[in-house]
Amino acid sequence: MAVIHPSAIVDRGAELDDSVVVGPYTVVGPHVRIGAGSTIGAHCVLEGRTTIGQDNRVFQFASIGAEPQDKKYAGEPTELVIGDRNTIREFCTFNIGVPQAGGVTRVGSDNWIMAYTHIAHDCLVGNHTTLANNTTLAGHVELGDWVTVGGLTGISQFVRVGAHAMLGFASAVSQDVPPFMLVDGNPLVVRGFNVVGLRRRDFSAARIAAVKAMHKLLYRQNRALDDARTAIEALAAQTPEVAGDVALMLAFLAQTTAQRGIVR
Repeated sequence: MAVIHPSAIVDRGAELDDSVVVGPYTVVGPHVRIGAGSTIGAHCVLEGRTTIGQDNRVFQFASIGAEPQDKKYAGEPTELVIGDRNTIREFCTFNIGVPQAGGVTRVGSDNWIMAYTHIAHDCLVGNHTTLANNTTLAGHVELGDWVTVGGLTGISQFVRVGAHAMLGFASAVSQDVPPFMLVDGNPLVVRGFNVVGLRRRDFSAARIAAVKAMHKLLYRQNRALDDARTAIEALAAQTPEVAGDVALMLAFLAQTTAQRGIVR
């Protein structure tokens, strides 16, 4: 049986793997499911239709699966789905979705989510992200894999942040951030590309050179966006090894709307 502290309140309808540990004074609602090896700290509230995968660690005072902070929400059966091996620190707040946007907030696996982070309704958080203290994601935000967000950073609703991007401390993010870029400030400015992060992930010299070239085409030659995209596409033909990185960038740029645009 799961190890549940006597002071915790776990609804009979909740589904907990036998290896789950629930700390003192925590409340687990009837539609919550928690996978093997996960640990829930003291004074947490897990509610709504929330699914938590395996080997997650949720620290004390977290609020997981609460109703969205959206005036249109009227009690519909929307969801929060969290993957495996995430660390969720103190006072984090993750909300379920709203039906108008598909109704599911998703957090992937292997994420390091620090204290006071807020993940609003219908956000999509990838894998291997690092969200420093007081990161705030408004509704419908999308973070790609390996994104790093500095503390006290706010990301506006519907903004997308591409894989391997890094957002500096106390940034205000209101436009899409392409993959690999290094940005910070208010207003947001592109400072370069995330070369340190790429080296830590064992990107080859050729792949790093291609990312550097994409950064230059987008931000250092005063090109129109369509012209930059055409030039980026040509990089894959020159060096087949970088085709995946080029495809990632092109796919991201293709989904950027004219109304929001990318940070430039």
